[in-house]
Amino acid sequence: MSNRINSEMENQIKRPISDLMLQTVIRGGQFIDPSQQWMAPGEPIAVMAPPEVVGRQFDYPVGVNVNIKPRDAEPITFAQLRSVADNLDILRLVIETRKDLVCSLQFQIVPKDKSEPDSRCKTIQEFLALPDKEHTWQEWLRMALEDLLVIDAPAIYPRLTRGGKLYSLDLIDGATISRKIGLDGRTPIPPQTAYQQVLKGVPAGDFTSDELIYKPRNRRTNKIYGFSPVEQIVMTINIALRRQLSQLQYYTEGSTPDSIFTLPPDWDIKQIDKFQTWWNETLSGNSANRRKAKFIPGGVQSINTKEGLLKDEYDEWLSRIITYAFSVPNQQFIKQMNRATAGTAQDQAVSEGLTPILGWVSSLVEYVIIKYFGYNDLMLKWVDSRDPDLAQEATIKLQTAQADQIDIASGVLDADEARIARGLPPLTPAQKEERKPAPPSPPPAPVDGNGNPVPDDPKSPDATTEEPTANLEKKKLTPSHRLSVTGPKY
Repeated sequence: MSNRINSEMENQIKRPISDLMLQTVIRGGQFIDPSQQWMAPGEPIAVMAPPEVVGRQFDYPVGVNVNIKPRDAEPITFAQLRSVADNLDILRLVIETRKDLVCSLQFQIVPKDKSEPDSRCKTIQEFLALPDKEHTWQEWLRMALEDLLVIDAPAIYPRLTRGGKLYSLDLIDGATISRKIGLDGRTPIPPQTAYQQVLKGVPAGDFTSDELIYKPRNRRTNKIYGFSPVEQIVMTINIALRRQLSQLQYYTEGSTPDSIFTLPPDWDIKQIDKFQTWWNETLSGNSANRRKAKFIPGGVQSINTKEGLLKDEYDEWLSRIITYAFSVPNQQFIKQMNRATAGTAQDQAVSEGLTPILGWVSSLVEYVIIKYFGYNDLMLKWVDSRDPDLAQEATIKLQTAQADQIDIASGVLDADEARIARGLPPLTPAQKEERKPAPPSPPPAPVDGNGNPVPDDPKSPDATTEEPTANLEKKKLTPSHRLSVTGPKY
């Protein structure tokens, strides 16, 4: 009994003081009814939902788990997303380019503490070389990226051995997976069904969250399914598809010829038909006759009926939007720009586009390592296998070294701080002792032409050396000399 009373007292102490009570205390105990105040906000309506509804993720449709077809409540289906991705040429090229860039990188499984890889890393690396025992890592990754970029619903079925160890990671078409949610709007925990595979329009298999790896990259709190880059620009893709179809129909469906000839008004149908037959038989398939001059009746006039422009700035704008959605360089689809700007834009697009995709792949692999191998101290490290720009690397290293030298000389950093900034360990006392500069050595003693040491000169450096006496013979000035020097006397 006393424990219950103490618990109620603790809850009352933790409960915040209401604004009504504060206003009552401020006014000297006078009770204030908020509902009777001028333009009052009013009291909140009493909660009518049961307590277990508190904290629901979003206001999902009633009976959403009963829907059999995946993504049935969304305006755009999985089939439509895949259809537009396969039929718009530029979009398919961009998707394949993004997959090529990701799959061109190599990776290593290393410890998180930056120590040397051990036998566990080698085991996981060998497993990922053939994740599903059929396809290589690059082939497997391309299939996973296809579902990630187009429908944002990558699904992996981890096949286990009889002993419970991971045997393979089998990819499943994410468009066949119908996601289920619990009462709180989140993925149910085992043993409740979290995912259901739908084949031929009927449920074909249930999976718990432990039995299926379902990893959309762009989740949202108010949606059940992910939000792929293709869906983000679906309106632009729709416009581009219709524009591409219009350009195709220019060559296939048009009934108007390139040119129409007006004939004299007094010609009847037979004369027009006879002249057209003669004209077609004379010029059709005969390139030699088409090069010769032709004489036609007076009053005939040619009218060009088709526009010559099939590409304009709007095509470039569509390509910019599509390439930007996937962070792929767009130099191939726009007008020529200067080389420096093109290189900068390409490097920026590659780095911005690769970073989130590589982060998703790293997160997926590390999830598998933790859940199915039991190691939480290992990570995936990407290694760029592309040919490096040696000149650019040398320039960056030189600039970094010069900046470090200036900081150390000016006292902004010491040697250990500069090494830590580069990811190197600080110097040990022995290394610091070895790197101390040696004391300056005395200058070598002077020698004469025969190699003998020259004795020290007792005279000071400022003393002047007198010339020999024979060379100091003073000349007597004649009267004429003295006159020229001193001038005439008056």
